[in-house]
Amino acid sequence: MRGFCMVLAISWLGLWLTPDQQGQRLMSRGQFAEAAKRFDDPLRQGVAWYRAGEFEKATQAFSRVASPESKFNLGNAWLMLGKYDQAIASYDEALETRPAWIAAQENRDLAVARAKLIHGTGGDVGDQREGADKVVFDQDKLPGGQETEVAGAQAMSDAAIQSIWLRQVQTNPADFLKAKFAYQQADGEAGDEK
Repeated sequence: MRGFCMVLAISWLGLWLTPDQQGQRLMSRGQFAEAAKRFDDPLRQGVAWYRAGEFEKATQAFSRVASPESKFNLGNAWLMLGKYDQAIASYDEALETRPAWIAAQENRDLAVARAKLIHGTGGDVGDQREGADKVVFDQDKLPGGQETEVAGAQAMSDAAIQSIWLRQVQTNPADFLKAKFAYQQADGEAGDEK
């Protein structure tokens, strides 16, 4: 009975609330994908898709708006998709109308640094994306010939890392991206030492 009353209440509210108000209620509950489906405002819809981890859908929503905020958010979504050239172009568009925007400049700098890593030598990105099929230890090469088990040595995929970061992100994409790239850089340096 309670479930029926809840559905009736939601349906009743739907008659009086605009789609954007409905979306905002869902956002406040953390139901980002459902909120994105309700929003009419493409900027709000893009934010909801971004929070849901649906970066491709977020780029589509942000692309429908010509404001500096939408270009900044579009750059963030492209960055999360690993499309650094598009991210840089979006940040440039945001900076054309708001040249003193520190967060946009910092995120652009991060995108440029990441693009240089990819286009440079060293195989950093290929190593991260492909990964090993399995880890094999040669028993005769280990000291004492003993079997060794490495606990928690499973590499996380980019999607898993994004998921973890998205749960921790508050509202500032610049801080989010700084932390993400710092983690990736530290992880890459730890791999170089091995």
